[in-house]
Amino acid sequence: MPSIEENRKLWNEEFSWKQQGDEWSRYWGTTDLQWYATLLPRIHTFVPTPSILEIAPGFGRWTQYLKNLTQHLSIVDLSEKCIQACQQRFSKDSHISYYVNNGRSLEMIPDGSIDFVFSFDSLVHAEDEVIESYLKELACKFTDEGIGFIHHSNLGSYSTYYHYVKKIPALGKRILAKAGWQDVQDHWRAQSMTAEKFQQFAQNAGLCCIRQECVNWGSKRMIDCFSIFTRRGSKWVTPNQIFRNRHFMKEAATVTQLAQIYSSQTFGSL
Repeated sequence: MPSIEENRKLWNEEFSWKQQGDEWSRYWGTTDLQWYATLLPRIHTFVPTPSILEIAPGFGRWTQYLKNLTQHLSIVDLSEKCIQACQQRFSKDSHISYYVNNGRSLEMIPDGSIDFVFSFDSLVHAEDEVIESYLKELACKFTDEGIGFIHHSNLGSYSTYYHYVKKIPALGKRILAKAGWQDVQDHWRAQSMTAEKFQQFAQNAGLCCIRQECVNWGSKRMIDCFSIFTRRGSKWVTPNQIFRNRHFMKEAATVTQLAQIYSSQTFGSL
């Protein structure tokens, strides 16, 4: 189980950040293509908007786009190294506020100030207690029409399967992976978190989960989930719709092919 301390140690001390996190966009060819082809279509209804909060930005892989969609952007990360890197990377942008937190608190964000909260490819490593804490906090931080998009783990839906996978020796996993068995790795996803838990946590916090897309990620099983949620009584409230997208990685593969002819790198210095 990735604890808060394990996350802090990995992202603050051990991980090199040589590519500023862009290496995780390799399934899409480039970070640009992942943003414009996969992420923006899923959140475009909610942005631009006056205030955005990004949780766990890392070295600013998505911050570079979010900052252009708001009048004020707040970014919060448990890693001082990540926040310092973002401060340096976006030093010319005066409308960004930077905060280091304890991995679960948003006490530095004023109540009733956030129109849109975003987190992608980070909180998949956060266990259920962390997600629950953030949702409780966001219930106070949202404006009346505040809404959020959070990418989190759904690995707990396959707890029995991954319980036995963990018992396979490392050598056996490597052999199986070379043989094409995709679900031999859990991608360091939080074992305790599921889409159903997110919905319940939101409800307990006075929020409404209105969309959930469960997706496969480097696997056949849908170990990840994108959840969209809002305040009760907001204009966004609708019955929750759950979409089980077993073809998410095929979407990424198609974008990778497009990147070979449409990414900025293919046009040289023009």
